Amino acid sequence: MTEKPQALYEAEVKQADIDHHTPTAGAMTGHIVANLVVLENKLLQAKWYVKGVQRITLASLLSDLYDEALTQKLTIGQALVDEGLLVPTTTAEFEEYAMLTEAGVNKYQSADYLIDMFVHDYDTENLFITRAIALSEKEQRPVLALKLTFLLGQNNHRIAELQALLGNSPRTGLDEEDED
Repeated sequence: MTEKPQALYEAEVKQADIDHHTPTAGAMTGHIVANLVVLENKLLQAKWYVKGVQRITLASLLSDLYDEALTQKLTIGQALVDEGLLVPTTTAEFEEYAMLTEAGVNKYQSADYLIDMFVHDYDTENLFITRAIALSEKEQRPVLALKLTFLLGQNNHRIAELQALLGNSPRTGLDEEDED
């Protein structure tokens, strides 16, 4: 006899709570999936509202970044499923596990502000990715580690590209202490 959906979901919630307090590669990767959901929303908002002389070019770039984030989310989510691990799938889970945040006011920000925001978003994602890679290796999950390593490389490339648009080197403003 198969278990009832409610019982299965309750077991999932219990396991997710345990995994997030340990933490595990699956839990850390779940944070990455949630961050990618928020990133998609932010990229779409920026694409729709970006203004300025470079609007057409930036809207095209933001569209590409959006498509890439969607593909990354699907790839990483499927990797979790393939490993028998939990994937956040509800809005409540995305809100709970994402470190990235959205703001309606961003649609009125300058193009430079938005670009810098995305630089920091990708850098924040990398904190979770590097931790998930280490946990994947520790838990002997080489396929997950490989997919996450590829994601890290993509993010590093995006950081460098976006920083170049701002006239910066790849790590400008990311490794120094804020002077606020």
